[in-house]
Order: sequence, then C-alpha cells, then structure tokens
Amino acid sequence: MRILVDTVASPAILEALLEGLVAANSRLVEVLGLPPLYASGVRYAREARGQERWQLAPVTLRLGRGDCEDLATWRAGELRARGHDAWARVVRTGPRQLHVVVELANGDIEDPSRVLGM
Repeated sequence: MRILVDTVASPAILEALLEGLVAANSRLVEVLGLPPLYASGVRYAREARGQERWQLAPVTLRLGRGDCEDLATWRAGELRARGHDAWARVVRTGPRQLHVVVELANGDIEDPSRVLGM
C-alpha cells in the first residue's frame, strides 16, 4: 500500500506524521523481531533531490538503506519497544533544510543518520 500525504514542511506537522511511523515501527520490532537498527547492516543513503519516500523499518531493512526519517523512526520505535521513551524530532539544518533525529527522555539527541554513514 502507498499513501501520499501533501503537507506544509512545518516541523510540528512533520513530527505529528513521524509519530505514526515511530508507533508502527515499535510494533513491527516486537511482532517481527527486527534486529536493532545499528546491528542490521542498514546504511544511511540520501534520497534523490525532490523525492521523499518514508518507509517502515522492514522496507528499510530489505533495501539496506534509508534516509534520516527512515532511520530515526526505526530507532525511536526500537527504543520504545524496549520500554524507553523516544521521539522522532525535526531539526532545521539550513534555511530550507530539515533533518530528523531521535530525542531521548533525558533530552539527549541521537542522530542515526550520522552513526550510519551520513
């Protein structure tokens, strides 16, 4: 199934949409027994300019690659499945550029993209 969502690139709106991916990935980690992101062999890969595909963790695993929102929502979902509080957060990295990272309950920021080759 493919779902197309047209939205304004507002960090608050994007975080609300990302929350659905985090929740779904948390459940998929539990049900499918997915490996931890950092042990999965998946690497960061930038998408082509003008394209944006948000994928669930099993797709990212199958492809062996994902960009920031794919990796951050898998990692946050994985942490939730283990009983930790974690969220996918949107940060501005330039005047017209956004990036997705993981925020932990203690306020620390984890960047799976950087860990996996960005």
